[in-house]
Amino acid sequence: MTPREALERGAEELGLELTAQAREQLLAYLALMAKWNKTYNLTAVRDPVAMVSHHLLDSLAALPHLAIPAEGELADAGSGAGLPGIPLAIVRPQWKVVMAEANQKKTAFLRQATMELGLPNASVHEGRVETWQPPQRFPVVISRAFARLAQFARACAHLLATPGSLVAMKAILRADELAEMREWKCTSVALRVPLLGAVRHLVICQRSATATT
Repeated sequence: MTPREALERGAEELGLELTAQAREQLLAYLALMAKWNKTYNLTAVRDPVAMVSHHLLDSLAALPHLAIPAEGELADAGSGAGLPGIPLAIVRPQWKVVMAEANQKKTAFLRQATMELGLPNASVHEGRVETWQPPQRFPVVISRAFARLAQFARACAHLLATPGSLVAMKAILRADELAEMREWKCTSVALRVPLLGAVRHLVICQRSATATT
């Protein structure tokens, strides 16, 4: 199976209609990531087909659960190589996606990728999310980078609009993590990612009515 075949099969299983432009941009993104990976070690996944399932389809599986207005904004906290920010920006060109990353080499890649892929709706913030003060807060802040939900909430709660959702993409969801989120109302969604023989979890958290900002 080629990466293109894997992407087309995965998109069909997700019920996601990709435009021809989005399909080419997603494949170009993988090629660019593989090129930079030789020097910058952006991802441990090297196999091109595995990159489709572990990166592209894993990111896009979250789409139905993101409560963003038609022309809304989304922040990707600790974006790394642009996951899930770049795939989301490609498939939802009406959204504005801001990718926050503290690592200078990774932000260099993100800026190059958004330029080469032609993504005017994607931008990059270089710096720690804990100290980031964007001009406007976001209805959704998403991340694959934080080890624990409570750490994610402490680092990114100030970025969230009201109402708004913190969305954590998790390979493994532990009950003790949810127990730590006492000031948040969290729901977990099990995601079936095409071509990936594992369950992924999407944890969506809103501040509870008694929480302080």
